[in-house]
Amino acid sequence: MGKIKVTINNRVVETYEGKTILEVARENGIHIPTLCYLKNYTGTGACRVCQVEVEGARSLCAACVYPVRDGMVVKTNSQRALEARRQVVELIVSNHSKDCLSCIRNTNCELQRLCQELGVREDAYKGEKTPQTYDDFSSGVVRNTSKCILCGRCIAACEKHQGLGILGFMDRGFKTKVGPVYDKSLKDVNCMQCGQCINVCPVGALHEKEEIDNVIEALNDPTKHVVVQTAPAVRASLGEEFGMPIGTRVTGKMVAALKLLGFDKVYDTNFGADLTIMEEGYEFIDRLENGGVLPMITSCSPGWINYCEKEYPDILDHLSSCKSPHMMLGAMIKSHYAEVNNIDPKDIYVVSIMPCVAKKGEKERDQMITDGMKDVDAVLTTRELGKLIKMFGVDFVNLKDEEFDQDLFGEYTGAGVIFGASGGVMEAALRTVVDVLSGDSLDYIEYYSVRGQRGLKEAKVTIGDQTIYVAVAHSMTIAKPLLDEIRAGTSKYQFIEIMGCPGGCINGGGQSYVSAQVRNSGFDHRAARANALYDEDRAMPVRKSHENTQIQQLYADYLGSPNSEKAHHLLHTTYAKRDKYQ
Repeated sequence: MGKIKVTINNRVVETYEGKTILEVARENGIHIPTLCYLKNYTGTGACRVCQVEVEGARSLCAACVYPVRDGMVVKTNSQRALEARRQVVELIVSNHSKDCLSCIRNTNCELQRLCQELGVREDAYKGEKTPQTYDDFSSGVVRNTSKCILCGRCIAACEKHQGLGILGFMDRGFKTKVGPVYDKSLKDVNCMQCGQCINVCPVGALHEKEEIDNVIEALNDPTKHVVVQTAPAVRASLGEEFGMPIGTRVTGKMVAALKLLGFDKVYDTNFGADLTIMEEGYEFIDRLENGGVLPMITSCSPGWINYCEKEYPDILDHLSSCKSPHMMLGAMIKSHYAEVNNIDPKDIYVVSIMPCVAKKGEKERDQMITDGMKDVDAVLTTRELGKLIKMFGVDFVNLKDEEFDQDLFGEYTGAGVIFGASGGVMEAALRTVVDVLSGDSLDYIEYYSVRGQRGLKEAKVTIGDQTIYVAVAHSMTIAKPLLDEIRAGTSKYQFIEIMGCPGGCINGGGQSYVSAQVRNSGFDHRAARANALYDEDRAMPVRKSHENTQIQQLYADYLGSPNSEKAHHLLHTTYAKRDKYQ
């Protein structure tokens, strides 16, 4: 690509052929508003909010798709361009549900921000609206087409990350909507409930099914003993709900806030992660040494499990039988914790704070009912916890750090912390598996080859004369080739980690919204959040799950040994083929 010169708003700038007007403008500090555009997702010029005036062109041009050329003269803020943008936004608003005060995205809505930026105050075009579909039948995702602006971002996210393409444009003209085939409910199609569509939606057309009211009711019920647990990725995102920089680690403030909310116990799901490594690690060793089904695939991501049960039911025996960490800890709270504290488990209400929308459906699975009780009663996303803290009037930013409750399940290791990043489960497992197989406590525990935001990650681990090949994939488009190899019987791996969301839990469908401005700037929010977890891991005195003394005590006092009969009853699960379309 050769260098060229372009004039933008009477300023001559140097750039390269092949770039768009939008890219060149942003590189030179010139803001052009967008709505449908999202870097690496969409670039169709569909909404026309980014219109600019190009000298010699017969009409206004969409900056997000219009390529620059040498000598081009562009005006981004001419009266003609400004008026056209305003009219486009007015037309979008005319077909939009304007119940902003009660909308889940109020004050955090890209359309609302654009209206403020462009001075759209009145309902300029009154009339009939497109017929609405309100779908809240799935376990985690709510779809409300009355707020949809037809930007296509959710369609692109589903196709790009998961290769499912369950969302698309339907009908034509005024009747156009976005949704599953035949306008079906998300519960009736092969949606994996990952929530990536929610993360990219600029308005309130897609959001999680909230459980805040259920948790408030439990907190105010004197007959309930309410225990909360927090996933590792939440600490790397929650601060964003209160204006803190992306990637700020707020572990201590989060604990302090949860105690102020009135929870009877505040535990870290990292304990459950350490427990998962014990069960999953020993399950892998058993398969490796005794001719079990290989490769074994991790089972911590319920979105991935949903996908596998629908798209690859013939390889379900490759999945680890372990429950995910928060379900394991929920089962422990309603069994061992209840016994030690002489509490009827039916009076215990377990709340999980998760970065994941699919966890809401996971807790409802029949396989997650132990001894007649759900292991976990409610799941709040990171966003929901932010709302709850604000609702209770807690000054989060100025809280002093506090520690998780230390009894029974209070200790955790660095291995548990890194579960929240892609590759973290594999690295945590290797720290234990390699020690057990070698019969030694090895100093080398940093498996950099399975870290990072790139696509497929591979590693080769040599233990004596044995070599273990492992792989890590995040999102189904990356995982699919691995699954096809397993199906064909040609996989070279023995152990595979798969996470449903790109980047892992730090980019889960329930994490804090990352604005289009940040995404389009090129800032890697996934890496920033992952770094917060690896920083905490490095600061931990113990970094291997099997060296967690409370885990050791739990097995000595209650479970017996990893993969024991009692451990299988409480900590393991089963899977079953599910129809793609109900």
